[in-house]
Amino acid sequence: MNKSFRVLVIDDDKEMRDSLEHLLTTAEFEVELMSRAENVLQVMQQRMVDVVLCDVRMPGTTGIELQQQLKGHTSVPLVLMSAHGDIVMAVDAIQNGAYSFLEKPFDPRRLVKMLENAANLHRLTESSERLKNRLADLSGLDKVLIGQSQSIDALRAEILDLSEVTANVMLLGETGTGKELVARSLHDLGNRASGPFLALNCAAVSVARFEEALFGTADGDAGLLMQAEGGTLFVDELGAIPAEIQAKLLRVIETKQYSPVGSSAIKQADVRVVSAGNDRFEGLVADGTFREDLYFRLNTIVLNIPPLRERRDDITFLYSHYLNWFSSVYETPTPELTSSDIATLLAHTWPGNVREVRNACERHVLASRRGNCSAHDALNARQNEVSTPETLREAVAAFERELIGKALVAQDGRMDDVAEALGIGRRTLNEKIVKLGLNKEVLLEK
Repeated sequence: MNKSFRVLVIDDDKEMRDSLEHLLTTAEFEVELMSRAENVLQVMQQRMVDVVLCDVRMPGTTGIELQQQLKGHTSVPLVLMSAHGDIVMAVDAIQNGAYSFLEKPFDPRRLVKMLENAANLHRLTESSERLKNRLADLSGLDKVLIGQSQSIDALRAEILDLSEVTANVMLLGETGTGKELVARSLHDLGNRASGPFLALNCAAVSVARFEEALFGTADGDAGLLMQAEGGTLFVDELGAIPAEIQAKLLRVIETKQYSPVGSSAIKQADVRVVSAGNDRFEGLVADGTFREDLYFRLNTIVLNIPPLRERRDDITFLYSHYLNWFSSVYETPTPELTSSDIATLLAHTWPGNVREVRNACERHVLASRRGNCSAHDALNARQNEVSTPETLREAVAAFERELIGKALVAQDGRMDDVAEALGIGRRTLNEKIVKLGLNKEVLLEK
């Protein structure tokens, strides 16, 4: 139990007050005692209170009258107790907003558990309100890199420090942690903000087209380097860059020059390169899959993007933010998060990180338009529709798509391990992923 839970006990019977003080202090509550129900709201405004335990029949203001006074002025749960209670009184009290109603004498263990649950609910409600207020105040980097944890605060500070730096930056982190958002922030806050920002997902470009996509062609088709002139080129999924292209990219970084495919003309490359890989990227360097000299050219500065499981304080905050966002997009009321929802969110491991939060929130909002939806429902939604291929070619493609997809998930996206498991070359694997329209990131976040 949280030892900081505070309970306000109101009872005109001194013996009962002393008994309750002993019981609740032993149960590690902080206890405040009052013999009358007058000025309770004033006391609550001066001291933090998580739950009120009040006798019904007392001289002056009764417990029922106190309930009416507190209604609309505080969200602190009220538990009423009485030695003269009846079913009608209990039902009326609860219908009017009391958390619960106890008849004296009561089971001490039941009372402690009830007060603990009420106090915990109050803390969760207060936390939700603070989230709403803070979301309304988001600005600048807070709107892009959402969170309140120390790790995300430190990351925002690093981005601000590095935004004016011209050195190449490497971002390391798991899928869905927001590496492209960080890259865009570095661009938007720097002196290249007026120039273009282009992203290259190396795993989504076939080996045959990679060089043309990057350098352009002699026929005048502009490559990404030319399109990003004066701005930033974000190179994602570094581990998927073909070996033969790695040497040419290294030359661009070292000389700031390149030649379009099929041309001997030399073009200047005024581009800042921000690259990204997963947290196992250094293993590709160690086994020779990725050139060490290119790695050291790209990682002048390294930023590590923390996974969501390492900043769990941000989970509810992020979920609330994206619920509000998608509710605005779909023009529907924002679903309320219950204490059960919050417990579900905190228990989840979030393998897809922030991207998984976004997707779950969109499902939550869309489902809420059709009726009630919980965080558990949103996290466990599954697509069950299966289509049957009509031709042999479609059947083979479907089989390959399923086989490669399972291998990607089993090997956690490590392309070399996937290729080895399937018994094919890395180049063949890249070509099939593109041909079959597989989205590696979407597969890994499921």
